[in-house]
Order: sequence, then structure tokens, then C-alpha cells
Amino acid sequence: MRSKQAVVVAVLALLVAAPMVLGSYPVTTMTRMLAFAVLVLSVDLLTGVTGLPTLGQAAYFGVGAYTAVLVGIHITPDALVQVLAGLVMGLVAAALTGWVAVRVRGIVFLMLTLAIGESVHQVADTWSAVGGSNGLSGMPPISLFGGPPILAAGFVYWWVLAVAIAVFAAVALVVRSPYGRTLRGIRDNEARMRALGYRPALARYGVFCLAGAVAGVGGALWVAQARFVSPGDLGFEVAALALLSVVIGGAGSLWGPCLGAALVLLVRDNLSTYIGGHGPLVLGLLFIAVVFLIPRGLAGIKGARRRKESPA
Repeated sequence: MRSKQAVVVAVLALLVAAPMVLGSYPVTTMTRMLAFAVLVLSVDLLTGVTGLPTLGQAAYFGVGAYTAVLVGIHITPDALVQVLAGLVMGLVAAALTGWVAVRVRGIVFLMLTLAIGESVHQVADTWSAVGGSNGLSGMPPISLFGGPPILAAGFVYWWVLAVAIAVFAAVALVVRSPYGRTLRGIRDNEARMRALGYRPALARYGVFCLAGAVAGVGGALWVAQARFVSPGDLGFEVAALALLSVVIGGAGSLWGPCLGAALVLLVRDNLSTYIGGHGPLVLGLLFIAVVFLIPRGLAGIKGARRRKESPA
């Protein structure tokens, strides 16, 4: 237990110290990774914890991003207000679309969430009030509590890191709570949970709304750095990459998908330029390798090692 706490403290210390030793570009890259990891957390809540593989969370990510940009342009540059607005609108969007979705499971749920995501993407792509296919630009630099604009990449990174840690802690508390155990019970044996008096559809609806709120926060954090949002930020590619991150990292582990999110963005946005734009090919090969070699993802490597070391 102490070794685990030491690892957590060491990782947090490295994350906090990163802007002090890295340049602007790698810090900006890490900021994007943290925001994307928040989106992936929302996917893991549904896919890993509840057993509902989804391709629709990018829609709520986009709703949060567009909301934050609109708030920044028309109301206030305060980053906290933008995050809260993204959270609320992600929650509202999930509440409006989730009641039907959570009544089905498996491939039907996957396809239904894909349809929701593509519908929202089409609305963003054609709605001139939010920029249409050109996206929405002109967002001023974020500030905090009425202070001056935050221009340095390191300070933006620290803000995104602080919110990402808070979201991770909140999601972890939910997963470890009685409600989280209920969700895992529904995932593993829904008929038994129904026989015990639980209402699976209602429980799934609750976590669907929660996941939408988390994705909305991720979108607000994404534009805090980019200061721009386009329909591409809530398209199928983003949804597929988020689900891929969960598979690579290890569904249900929370920290594993976050690590997977960093790896996926690193390959797509950085490594791809050095291999002739073949990043998607690398991600495809990585996915195949994970499925066949470590089916429980990166988070499952430690568990597999423990099982090998334990006496028969």
C-alpha cells in the first residue's frame, strides 16, 4: 500500500514539475493529453465500469468545448466558469439523449451512441451560429478569479492538470462507492441485480449522465489551451480514439485508460509526423497487439505479473 502511494506521489510530482523542465511545445502536448484523458475517463465509466461500450462521448466532449468557447467569447474568460458551464451542458445533453440509449445494451447501444455522436457532429457542422464547418474561434485567453489573462503554456497546463486530478478523484470515489459496486454488478449479472430489487436502466441512466458531465469538462479543458473548436473535435475519429484508449489502457481501471489516452495522442499527433503520417497504422497494430498479448490492457500487466509470481 505504501509503495502504491509512493508511486502516486512521484507521478503527481513529475506532472507538476513538467513545465519547469520542458519547453512550450511538449507542455502544450501534455495539456492536450490531460484534457483528452478526461474524455477517456468518461468512456471508461461506461465501457469499463458499467459494461456499455460507447462511441458517443465525443458528442458531449464537443458540447462542453463549444459551450466553453461561447462563454469565453460572450460572457467571461474565467476558466472556472467555463469548466462549470461545460459540465452542466454535458450533463444536460447526456440527460436528454441517454434515457433511450440506456434501455439497450451491447452492439445496439454501441450503434445508438454512434448515431447520437454523428447527429451532434452534423448539427455542429451545419449550424452557422457556432461557425459551421469552419469552427468557432476568437476565444480570449483564460483567466482565473478575475485575474489577468493566462498566456504562458505552463500556467494553462497547471490549471488543466488541477481540474483533471479533481475529476479523476471524483470518478474514483464514485467507482468505489456503493453505486459503483451496483454498476459493476449490473455489468456482470444484470438479471441477478434486477432480482435483488435494483433498477438497472435507472442506474445506467445515472452513470450515462455522469459520464456526459465528465466529457463536458474534458471539452472545456481542451479549448482552454486550443482556444478554438471545430466539428472535427466531436467527430467519429475522436470517439474511436477514446474507446481505443480504454482498450489499450485496460477497461475499468481508470488510470490505465488515462495512460492509454496519452499514448494514443502521442502516436497520432507526434509520432505520426516522423513515420510519414502512418500514425493510424501504428495505432491499429498496437490495438491488435494489446488484444492478443495483453487483453486486459496496460493496467492488466501488473496483475498478470502478480499471478505469475504467486505460488501455485
